Amino acid sequence: MRKILQTLAVGSVLWAAPGWADSDDIVKVRATGDVATTMSALEAAVEGAGATVFARVDHGAGAEGAGLELGPSQLLIFGNPKLGTPAMQANPLAGLFLPLKVLVYEDAGGQVWLAYEAPEETLDDLDGVDDDADYVARMTGALRKLTQAAAGG
Repeated sequence: MRKILQTLAVGSVLWAAPGWADSDDIVKVRATGDVATTMSALEAAVEGAGATVFARVDHGAGAEGAGLELGPSQLLIFGNPKLGTPAMQANPLAGLFLPLKVLVYEDAGGQVWLAYEAPEETLDDLDGVDDDADYVARMTGALRKLTQAAAGG
């Protein structure tokens, strides 16, 4: 149960509460552009790879609308049934962690990052899901390629 709660919290509050997930579980890629530009590059890379973008959540705009301050931070939720379905066939609870998510945020020093939880860590505690399975490796590879493409430089 603890792992489930940690993973659900990561996407929306990663930079505000990094202690909720092991730092080894979170992959961070340094970006050269600002949050909006990097997010647009990520979205284009995802769509170019044939995946579906389900949502682009602007946490900064949401905070501003509530009269609160939050640095630039956006979350992209996306997936490809060819990658996610096998995990959910192995254990339907994998659907709690899928589709995939990447957070693009600016840290306190002004550096922009792309961040995601490593799929082998996200799915590790689910019965029936082998973290060495081909679909987990393909998710990992896709996240690596997409975030590197969006990072620029």
